[in-house]
Amino acid sequence: MYISGMSNNYTIPISNIAKVTPINTDNSIDSASKVKGTTGCETCENRKYVDGSNESDVSFKTPGVIKPEESYAKVSAHERQHVSNAIAKGKEPGAKLISASVSLQMSTCPECGRKYVAGGLTKTQIKYEESNPYENSRKIVEGSFLAGNNVDAKV
Repeated sequence: MYISGMSNNYTIPISNIAKVTPINTDNSIDSASKVKGTTGCETCENRKYVDGSNESDVSFKTPGVIKPEESYAKVSAHERQHVSNAIAKGKEPGAKLISASVSLQMSTCPECGRKYVAGGLTKTQIKYEESNPYENSRKIVEGSFLAGNNVDAKV
C-alpha cells in the first residue's frame, strides 16, 4: 500500500512512513479453551475500542466492538485516518509534514488466549512557518516555564 500526496507530490511506501512489520495474527484458540469446550469468549465479545484523539473525523469516536481476528485490519485503518489527516494538514499554506509514524499494541485475551491488536498510536510532526517575529520569543519563554515539570524519580 502506498500513501501519495505528500508536500512535494511524491509517493512513499507506507512501510517507510510507519515502519510496518508483519505481525503474527494467528487467532487460534489455545488448548485450555478447547478442553473447556468453549467456542465463544465473553471478554472478546465485550471488548470495546474508542478513539482518544481530538480529531472528530476519524472512526471509533463512539465505543465499538472489534473481533480479535479483525482487530489488525480495523485498528490499522483507523490509524491511517490519522496519517491522512496529518498529510492534509501538511499541505496547508505555511505547513510541512516532517514525519508520521504508527505503532500498534498487541495483547492476548486472558480468557481464550487469542492474540489481538489492543490499540494504536499515531505520532506526527508538522512544521509551521512563523509569520509573527515575536512567536519564537514566546516559545522560549513558555518553554522555560515547562522545563523540569516532568521528572521521574524512584522513591
